[in-house]
Amino acid sequence: MSARRPILQQMCVRTWRLSREIAPARGWWNGDPVASAWHTALSASFPRGEAYFIESLRAFAEDTPAELQAPVAQFIAQEANHSREHIAFNRLVGSAGFDLKKIDARLARFIEDNRSAYRLINLVATCALEHFTAILAHDLLARPEALAGTDPQIAALWQWHAAEEIEHKAVAYDLWRHAAAPLAPRRRYMIRCLVMLKVTRNFLRERWRDTHELMAQQGLDGWRARWALLRYLAGPGGVLRRVGPAWAGWFRPGFHPWDVDDRALIPPHLR
Repeated sequence: MSARRPILQQMCVRTWRLSREIAPARGWWNGDPVASAWHTALSASFPRGEAYFIESLRAFAEDTPAELQAPVAQFIAQEANHSREHIAFNRLVGSAGFDLKKIDARLARFIEDNRSAYRLINLVATCALEHFTAILAHDLLARPEALAGTDPQIAALWQWHAAEEIEHKAVAYDLWRHAAAPLAPRRRYMIRCLVMLKVTRNFLRERWRDTHELMAQQGLDGWRARWALLRYLAGPGGVLRRVGPAWAGWFRPGFHPWDVDDRALIPPHLR
């Protein structure tokens, strides 16, 4: 862990706030109804998801080694800020006609039903989901044109969130490495891989359902809508195709989030 400690320490808790006065349209992501529904579904999942991440790390408060105490505190502060601003954003898109109440209630039930009695499993599930957010953040910041036609305030929200996801992408993982150290290496590896497979199945299934529901609220339903969503996610140049190789890196023995140091993608004004 010591070889990566300098990277862990380079985090900043930014006090960024979204304007509460903006009025996003339904096609707020570059006028694309599919991309707008997908990212609205992601945003709908963030507040409860980030609360779960914070809870998972806090469960190890008494066992956190000294070198991770500051990064864990910064991780928690960043995630709390993300939750606050996405709650605000979700209210704004709600006023634009997206009804997120069913999605939020479903997510609350899902987290409660899938919360493990074992804090180590909750922690590695957090690591797996943090890997998802980090690779999606990398993809977003690597393609600045993706937000070119989006309201500047909304674009700034997603860039800020993505920047901090990159910054803290290894914090939960390093805590997991410390907490799981007593386990045999093969057992650690198997737990990590099996949890990621389950997390991936659940993440894709739930976000697909949420996105399709939001598309239907815009009058986009039936097989054509499902086909458009499938093309957006898995077609040539689709989101999942772009992040697929980085997702697969999780299964490499010896994987660590900082095997790819992508801090250079963070916009200069956020460094």
